[in-house]
Amino acid sequence: MKRFIVIVLDGFGIGAMEDAKVVRPSDESANTLGSILKDFPDLRLPSLERLGLMNAYGKESRNMKFSPSANYGKCELMHFGADTFMGHQEIMGTLPKKPDVHPFQEKVDIVNEHLKSHGHKTEIKERENLRYIVVDDYVTVADNLEADLGMCYNVTAPLDFIPFEKEVEIAYLVRQVVTVGRVIVFGGRGNTMDDLYAAEQVKEGRFIGIASALSKSYEKDYHCLHLGYGVDKNVQAPTIITKAGLSCTLIGKVADIVANDGGLSISSVPTSECFDHTKREFDRMKSGFICTNIQETDLAGHSQSSAEYKHILEIADSRIAELLPSLTDDDILVVMADHGNDPDIGHSRHTRECVPLLVYKKGIEGRYLGKRRSLSDVGASVCDYLGVASPENGTSFLPELLGQNP
Repeated sequence: MKRFIVIVLDGFGIGAMEDAKVVRPSDESANTLGSILKDFPDLRLPSLERLGLMNAYGKESRNMKFSPSANYGKCELMHFGADTFMGHQEIMGTLPKKPDVHPFQEKVDIVNEHLKSHGHKTEIKERENLRYIVVDDYVTVADNLEADLGMCYNVTAPLDFIPFEKEVEIAYLVRQVVTVGRVIVFGGRGNTMDDLYAAEQVKEGRFIGIASALSKSYEKDYHCLHLGYGVDKNVQAPTIITKAGLSCTLIGKVADIVANDGGLSISSVPTSECFDHTKREFDRMKSGFICTNIQETDLAGHSQSSAEYKHILEIADSRIAELLPSLTDDDILVVMADHGNDPDIGHSRHTRECVPLLVYKKGIEGRYLGKRRSLSDVGASVCDYLGVASPENGTSFLPELLGQNP
């Protein structure tokens, strides 16, 4: 009865990647854990300390030391930038394909013509010489203003006036003709087009969109789907595992962004609630894979609040402590992240950082797993351990963990 659990502390980086100074100069000094420890030098995270957090970090703090029993390493990001969506696709075994980065202005005409050719009514809205599209009276297609500018487009609608399924159909048409990293389709109930238009913003004189947080989309019956560039669910761990007849459960934000057609996906945000779901599904599962995303760490980084980040980490640490005694000799637990989100860096975007790779297996101690080239090594290890086909990308760390290297 083999079970493999991955807990992703979203945005919990441990220091800038070497290439950050070239590809993301604003992240060259990023260090999420370092910033939290600077602001709260007395921080104690006993479970993460035991699992090897400081070993992965490379230095000790006032109250947290190296753990001689830890199995640990760290992972680099293979995907471009520092992105939750692509980070999780990479974790699941996708070989990241580098997307284009450009404002929606460069694609307005081609998207507009593509939508019209498929029978949709379109209207061009313009402000400060920047344009975006309104489709079928209730769907806006424009820049995403929350991620790194130029990396994503948003498709937004008030769902009292158009079904989410119809909005998704429009988003898939947009996805067919654009090459940015993500097309994000979302909406909620209780708002109107007037609310969307009131949330219209321009940034840097080149990007125009509907500010998500101001659109009132989150307030009631929120729906969201992320359409990635170059992402094939058939070469990812969840699809491979469920097609082999094993269980796969995705919990938290990962449930919203990774395909899991044959498994169970549980969307949730509160940290304790995510851990409640994790423990319940772990107890029910006979053999398979659970991945839980703890989103509130990332939200604290976006809020540039190291105090809130500390608070969420303390909750997560205590809940990991509750989970550990339940693990049997046949279980593996991984605690990791998908990128950084340094609350003190001076901006509210994700940061391109290495992430910890902390691995617990009862009876195995003191194994160094190295500096892994890709987050996909986790998905590859999951598939390796469960005895199913390998995903598209990644190298299993089981040989290092189980002492099988020559």
